[in-house]
Amino acid sequence: MSTLSALPFLKPVHLRSPRSSPGGQRRHTLPASEFRCLSPEDAVSVFEIEREAFISVSGDCPLHLDEIRHFLNLCPELSLGWFEEGRLVAFIIGSLWDQERLSQAALTLHKPQGSVVHIHVLAVHRTVRQQGKGSILMWRYLQYLRCLPFARRALLMCEDFLVPFYQKCGFEALGPCEVTVGELAFVEMQHPVRGHAFMRRNSGC
Repeated sequence: MSTLSALPFLKPVHLRSPRSSPGGQRRHTLPASEFRCLSPEDAVSVFEIEREAFISVSGDCPLHLDEIRHFLNLCPELSLGWFEEGRLVAFIIGSLWDQERLSQAALTLHKPQGSVVHIHVLAVHRTVRQQGKGSILMWRYLQYLRCLPFARRALLMCEDFLVPFYQKCGFEALGPCEVTVGELAFVEMQHPVRGHAFMRRNSGC
């Protein structure tokens, strides 16, 4: 059984009814809305959304194109993309980490034996912002992580102005993050993945 078929919340939300071609034959149409893990082939679309979302605000991207390809090759199962009619509109990329807190090495390393999911980036395409898509995608991602037997916690780092957003998603602040990028400083935040037995029983895992 594939990962997609085992996880109901990754299946398309709504499928359009097949349309008829001029010859009367029904032709395939793309799902109106679909959630799936990303692949290296999605890297350019990911980077275009990320670059527009972050460079104007922070002057840099959490992940550059080669780093996106790196993580999507090593651990695509820790990513999640939201596609509308085949077009990527929002995404999350994560990797595994094996320490209690993030360090500078966490920016580039994937630790396959780790139990902490380091969420590197969440970004939404500029044309669909202010629609709650970031919160919905994060909720689905956390539901997905609860189906992965090795995942225990999710960690991320963000700038101060994003702390309220992640708190609404259920994350708690741990304090200043050890990681710095240039002159930028970050708050480290965590979310438990285990300890939600009721939610796991009702998530289709």
